[in-house]
Amino acid sequence: MRIRYVWPTTLGCLGLPQSVLAIDWNMPVGVTDVSREIHSLHMIIFWICVAIGVVVFGALFYSVFRYRRSRGARAASFHEHTTVEVIWTLIPTLILVAMAIPATATLKKMYDASAADLDVMITGQQWRWRYSYLGEDLALTSNLATPRSEVTGESPKSDNYLLEVDEPLVLPVDRKVRLLLTSDDVIHSWWVPDLAVKQDAVPGFVNENWVRINEPGIYRGQCAELCGRDHAFMPVVVKAVEPERFETWLAERKEAAAQAALGVDREWALDELMKRGEQVYGSICASCHQPDGQGSPPAFPALAGNQTMLNDVDYHIETVVNGVSGSAMPAFRNTLNAVEMAAVITYERNAWGNETGDAIQPARIAELLDAP
Repeated sequence: MRIRYVWPTTLGCLGLPQSVLAIDWNMPVGVTDVSREIHSLHMIIFWICVAIGVVVFGALFYSVFRYRRSRGARAASFHEHTTVEVIWTLIPTLILVAMAIPATATLKKMYDASAADLDVMITGQQWRWRYSYLGEDLALTSNLATPRSEVTGESPKSDNYLLEVDEPLVLPVDRKVRLLLTSDDVIHSWWVPDLAVKQDAVPGFVNENWVRINEPGIYRGQCAELCGRDHAFMPVVVKAVEPERFETWLAERKEAAAQAALGVDREWALDELMKRGEQVYGSICASCHQPDGQGSPPAFPALAGNQTMLNDVDYHIETVVNGVSGSAMPAFRNTLNAVEMAAVITYERNAWGNETGDAIQPARIAELLDAP
């Protein structure tokens, strides 16, 4: 990911073009009012530190050269100087107070998530994000979409290597969105620099943040907490659109979700389940069990030729739906719907030489999900 960072506007007054001011080692200005306040605050503190450094090191170097021993200088001998001590205590105190005032004002805005127009629950899962639009009956799972061939080096890396997802978080611009963050397994951290949001997702807790995006666009980030072996494969993509486009998108996705729910009650053919299951496996399972089903033992066993799995279909279904306690295998009941789980189980039982002929129907999974 290449993000453009810009010097403060004071340098822009020099008439330098934006391309000259863009650098790669400063904080991003961002596309929210809060991100711009944070950037301005950062630059104010930066220049205060520069001024302090110039004064301190200037005085140091001046004293070293002006009063060096070779010029016959002799060190003064005294025990205390009340005036100097008061000065070097009072001045830093005033500087800290001056910095604390704007910092506190910005922090108050950052923590005020009230009066939101939209609530989104963000759930971290190894290694993906679950986005639930609260009150809209819509939830999406966002997985890494970078092709496996790029990860293995078989093909050249794209511009957004390891930063593409199959389902971005779609948000409206000019609307206050409250973000509620938690985790199903370990600690994650949802971080999008351009939005000035970096919030931990902790199991058993719900943390709160908010964002109001000013400009439509695509903004990328990553999980910023070391969350396991595929931590590098857990990107964040936020797609900001105009409110009208967001309402249209929301209606279309809710309709698609309703159609998917209807698919639970019909009988699916084996080839339909295999096609759908291959897509789900590639997005969800391949990172651990490998595209060819060979796994990464001992943490992630091979699925190809796995007799324990193939000889007990109920065990296979239970493992996918509810996970395995004390292992790296998570429960997918809150990540995938009944159709997706039925499809991926069918695919695993009939791929890589696993020719059981089983076609697991979504209705069977739905019964398990509804069971107390």
